[in-house]
Amino acid sequence: MSQSILIVIPARYASTRLPGKPLVKIAGVEMIKRVADIAASICRHNENCSYVVATDDQRIVEYCNGVSVPVVMTAETCRSGTERCWDAVSQQDSAPDFIVNLQGDNPLCPPWVIQQLIDEWKACPADVFTPCIHLDWAEYDRLVESKKTTPYSGTTVLVDKNGYAMAFSKSTIPAIRKPEKARETMEKSPVRRHVGLYAYTHSALKNYFELPEGDYEKGAVEGLEQMRFLYNGLRVKMVEVNYRGRKTTSGVDSPEDVARVEAILAEYGEYDL
Repeated sequence: MSQSILIVIPARYASTRLPGKPLVKIAGVEMIKRVADIAASICRHNENCSYVVATDDQRIVEYCNGVSVPVVMTAETCRSGTERCWDAVSQQDSAPDFIVNLQGDNPLCPPWVIQQLIDEWKACPADVFTPCIHLDWAEYDRLVESKKTTPYSGTTVLVDKNGYAMAFSKSTIPAIRKPEKARETMEKSPVRRHVGLYAYTHSALKNYFELPEGDYEKGAVEGLEQMRFLYNGLRVKMVEVNYRGRKTTSGVDSPEDVARVEAILAEYGEYDL
């Protein structure tokens, strides 16, 4: 039997800026249904693959049951999507070999990006798999400009020659000491922007909560939970992806974000699932 894949969709009901956001409609379709449809499409194209919504609220359970979306109730004490993901994994009849943590507020996650994580897992030894975008010079310039007003928005990553992460930072790394020469000699910038989508082997996710927190993970410094893996010597494989000419957004947290996603869908259309 092939190794098993489980896509977990953490979906928390409470939200300060957008209460009940998993059930908020985007272009007429509840957000959690949109994300579930993306997961279902991946499962149709991969052997021994399943998905489940992991929630903390009975209203989401009832909705999912009504539209035939697999769902489990998780503890209200879960402090993050990662914890909620593990709670759902722990409730499965058998332990999946590979877990994709697909956030329930990410209705524009490109399905091909999830597929690339799965393909990389099948081909490459690592503990954690997560995407990045190799920025061209125009994208790099936009990132630098955005950090003038929101310096800690957007994470960059250094990779080694085999594509494994060396460091993550809220700063723009690597530093470009001679920008004119770099632009003359390099087709793309040397900067890679991290995309916050994670997939793990079962042992990596299980052990995550037992690993000691490193100095670079703490909120007073980088505040990046993925640094715990690197700090403790786990292998994080960066999977280089692109959005194939489409606009996207990292998540939906406000009514303005809903409008933004609807505008993107109106411009580019629905994904071909």
